[in-house]
Amino acid sequence: MTQLRYTKDHEYIRVDGEIGVVGISDYAQSQLGDVVFVELPAIGAKFQLGGEIAVVESVKAASEIYAPVSGEVIAVNAELENQPGLINEEATGKGWLFRLKLSDPKEFETLMDEAAYQAFLKSIA
Repeated sequence: MTQLRYTKDHEYIRVDGEIGVVGISDYAQSQLGDVVFVELPAIGAKFQLGGEIAVVESVKAASEIYAPVSGEVIAVNAELENQPGLINEEATGKGWLFRLKLSDPKEFETLMDEAAYQAFLKSIA
């Protein structure tokens, strides 16, 4: 069963089994504005929870993306190289950044679910 969770840095991870699809939330892309460049991690790279894993640049700013869980990068969204705007169009769909093989699935349980993330957004508005 697929589950979606969020970090306080506005990354999301959708997990199915031991594989997670990571990107930035719709809120994050709306705050960044038009995304013009994405620096993706290398396939095979291993990251710890909270480690800097990618960069998303917009016309406004560059934003570091942090690993929402520990794991190994097994795929990247190569379409973003030529179409970084996919993040603006569909942040939690076609605009995903990379896939991770989770090294500690328990870390996923510590992230916010949709209701908690929406409450968090209201608290920072």
